[in-house]
Amino acid sequence: MALVVLLVVSAVVALILQSNRDTQTEAKRRSIAVAQTFAHSPGVLAALKAPDPSKVLQPLTEAGRKSAGVDFIVVMDTKGIRYTHPLPDRIGKRFVGTIEPSLAGKVYTESVHGPLGHEVQATVPINSADGTVTALVSAGLKVKNVTSEVTRQLPIILAAGAGALVVSTGGTALVSRRLRRQTHSLAPHEMTRMYEHHDAVLHSVREGVLIVSDDGRLLLANDEARRLLELSPDAEGRHVGELSGLDPETVDLLASGREATDEVHIAGGRLLAVNQRPTDRNGGPRGTVVTLRDSTELQALSGRAELARERLKLLYDAGLGIGTTLDMVRTADELAQVAVPRFADFVTVDLADGVLHGEEPTPTATDMRRVTVCGIRDDHPLYEKGRLIDFLPSTPQARGYDTGRSELVTHLSTAAGWHVQDPERARDIVDYGIHSLVAAPIQARGVVLGMANFWRTKRHDPFDEEELSLAEELVARAAVSIDNARRYTREHALAVTLQRSLLPRALPEQSALDVGYRYIPARSGVSGDWFDVIPLPGNRVALVVGDVVGHGLHAAATMGRLRTAVHNFSTLDLPPDELLSHLDDLVGRIDQDESSCAEAAAEIVGATCLYAIYDPVTRRCVMARAGHLAPALVHPDGSVTFPDVPAGPPLGLGGMPFQTAELDLAEGSQLTLYTDGLIEDRTRDLDVGMELLRQALAGHADRPPEESCQAVVDELLPSRPKDDVALLIARTRALPPNQVADWDVPRDPAAVSGMREAVSGTLEKWGLSELGFAMELVLSELITNAIRYGCEPIHVRLIRDRTLICEVADGSSTSPHLRYAATTDEGGRGLFLVSQMTERWGTRYTPEGKVIWAEQALPEITELLPD
Repeated sequence: MALVVLLVVSAVVALILQSNRDTQTEAKRRSIAVAQTFAHSPGVLAALKAPDPSKVLQPLTEAGRKSAGVDFIVVMDTKGIRYTHPLPDRIGKRFVGTIEPSLAGKVYTESVHGPLGHEVQATVPINSADGTVTALVSAGLKVKNVTSEVTRQLPIILAAGAGALVVSTGGTALVSRRLRRQTHSLAPHEMTRMYEHHDAVLHSVREGVLIVSDDGRLLLANDEARRLLELSPDAEGRHVGELSGLDPETVDLLASGREATDEVHIAGGRLLAVNQRPTDRNGGPRGTVVTLRDSTELQALSGRAELARERLKLLYDAGLGIGTTLDMVRTADELAQVAVPRFADFVTVDLADGVLHGEEPTPTATDMRRVTVCGIRDDHPLYEKGRLIDFLPSTPQARGYDTGRSELVTHLSTAAGWHVQDPERARDIVDYGIHSLVAAPIQARGVVLGMANFWRTKRHDPFDEEELSLAEELVARAAVSIDNARRYTREHALAVTLQRSLLPRALPEQSALDVGYRYIPARSGVSGDWFDVIPLPGNRVALVVGDVVGHGLHAAATMGRLRTAVHNFSTLDLPPDELLSHLDDLVGRIDQDESSCAEAAAEIVGATCLYAIYDPVTRRCVMARAGHLAPALVHPDGSVTFPDVPAGPPLGLGGMPFQTAELDLAEGSQLTLYTDGLIEDRTRDLDVGMELLRQALAGHADRPPEESCQAVVDELLPSRPKDDVALLIARTRALPPNQVADWDVPRDPAAVSGMREAVSGTLEKWGLSELGFAMELVLSELITNAIRYGCEPIHVRLIRDRTLICEVADGSSTSPHLRYAATTDEGGRGLFLVSQMTERWGTRYTPEGKVIWAEQALPEITELLPD
């Protein structure tokens, strides 16, 4: 910028000086022209010869001065005396200036300080006809007039200079800006250093660099490119098609100018990774820059690295995909699916048959069950899935099973020991194209559970030692999961066996109800759901459904304790609310015992229960529930309701009494008891489950309970429920009136004989006369005790069903006790006689008092008389 300003200022100064010089020259030229013109004007010589030359010449010079634009025209004689002058007072005075050159006949110009000031003047001679100088003429201008002319030109000069300065400065700025952009604002020394570094890097880098012009000529090649392509010294400037040592594909790539990224080309036995990019992206010249990298060794290394990466990826996928369930067959399938086709073309897995049932494996490779066959095709000749195989000792499978080490068979066609197992199938396998085998033992905790076999066909090279290690890694990941599944299977089988041993194995014989049931264990293991059907005295039946919170052996064991307790409490013939109260106390004591033990503090018992007693004589059902779901009742017309049974607290909470509900059930009604696993699920609400249960039961009053159970299970449960399910459906029966006889007995000892006669008549009517003596004796004792120790009302009932039942009820809650009477005692032998004469006897309490009952077995063949 400073240089441009200096140049413009210099140019302006030069223009000023040039203008001044030109003006001076123009002034001299004009003065000479005016002087010569006047000197040669006609009449000048004649005027000089006149008596008064000034009078003639003064007007002429003034007119000529004004018309010529000069400041003065002076005519003088040869002595320099003026004849004319713009200032008349100067006429007759001597001329200020040099006249000698003009007297010699020359034109003379000079600058003098005359009468008008600083003047520029020209003096020329006036020659006579004979050529002699007769006078002189001087014409000129004042210097200030000449300078004013320059001053008038100065604005134009300065304006031009300013314009030139602006244009030059702007152009300089644009050029500087472009240079800064192109050089990235680098200083000259930085650019020098950059080019030195560029040149050093270009020729020392271990990567070939080529620059090719738009017409395909090689403009630059660094040392590495010359080495890789074996270029001649004169290669630069030649067309790439003329270069020797390049394969046609590389020549086509370099000449095409297209972009390329890591394209592999062959040059001189080397594998070159070629990258090509255009050079005109940022406004540069058209062409391409090419980089070459020798990847011959890298190709081999990358191949090994890729193989290692694939194996690591295979092991990673195996870690994620194998052992997702506690199912041995599923785990074996997952192992096969991971290995095919990434590692092997076919995979078979053989497990010891006992392992599949949770047992310990056999010591030899016999009784091996093929659980998985997976491959790239389905038409293979390998043993099919499910086959039981006894491997011979010469086979790789048997050797690997015995030693616990993997066996590698590189060529199956020459493996004689393997052919012995099944020669015909071995030939089929080899003919099919399977040529290599790895047999790896599935080993966990020092025990071999089975064998995993990896097979390869002609699609892959035979297995090698490195792949043998990879196969062992894959099998090791599956072995732990298979062993865990085996142990889980064993423990689950033990738990299920325990639970099933605690549940009813068969329903007891009774005539009050037609019962169907289902118990479905959860897929996650055993739980604490249970049900029971308990015959009670008087032909009554108790129905029980309960649920212990939690899963596992603890829940199953607790369920067994509660079921035993219910059986014990039912022998006391307690009402449902009292039985649940006793059960609640038991659960509370269990919680206290386990909470005092630090190891079992987290296993606090929580349980629900529903207990119902049905009497077929009165068709009345009394029930109570402790935190359990209400039962469903299917009426004889097919409609379904959920009786409003008071909901007591779950067992173990204590402090709250339980309430009973009494229902009069028509004959043929179906009472459905169930646990929450039937209707509750994470995917649906409780109300939805109860509505589904209603729909499954509605409209099928005549359907047998067993069919109803199956229909409910099919409608509400998935194939593998997440929670245990206990379902009990009971259809009510009513005891016919001709099988029941009852009497009211007055509190009078004389009434005993009348009752004996009435009972004898009834038994004779039923065809049970042979039981008359024993029954008369029993009734006599029971009625006598009621009259003597009880209070009114006294009622006698006789029931004929599977047994002959007699009941004596009175209004007293005092219960008699069996005892051994001494020989001197007068009483105390009545109940002893009753116990000897009957199968069973007992006492139950009612809101009105108590009932003492006794049962006698019926004869095997009884001829029943018509009603």
